[in-house]
Amino acid sequence: MFTLAHELAHIWLGESGISNIQSSDTHTESQVERWCNQVAAELLVPLADISQHYKADNPLTTEMDKLAKQYKVSTLVILRRIYDLGAISHETLWQTYSEELERLKKLTRQGDGRGDFYRTLGVRVSKRFTNAVVNHTLEGQTLFRDAFKMLGIKKAATFYEIARQFGRHS
Repeated sequence: MFTLAHELAHIWLGESGISNIQSSDTHTESQVERWCNQVAAELLVPLADISQHYKADNPLTTEMDKLAKQYKVSTLVILRRIYDLGAISHETLWQTYSEELERLKKLTRQGDGRGDFYRTLGVRVSKRFTNAVVNHTLEGQTLFRDAFKMLGIKKAATFYEIARQFGRHS
């Protein structure tokens, strides 16, 4: 979301979002990037709004997680906005930023970068539709060939795993 809002700010400014390698004025380019970051941050996490929701009594990481979910942005964006509120020091900002960045990198390394087919199937084709196709197929009302096409699969083993994951153990 932040990247999208940042690029939108570039459009509003009428400036390219692509760095010009041949540009001799990197200071201006840096100012544009900072301005676009500020616009994106204010658009997604308005200071007036976050100031009402931020609870300084809670642990910083707890607040970061809570507010990131609420505003649908990364914890790093929230951390910066908490700093912009004046609620934490510059030192705390960069210390927490480093720790959070390392935590996020570790999470990324733990996964293989690919989504879980079975966990996203219910979102892609809807849980209700998936359940209906599985049930009708197992009851003999729909051909397996047709069920495979509707669910976007090719193997019977995948179909039976879907049935298991969605609550049918037949």
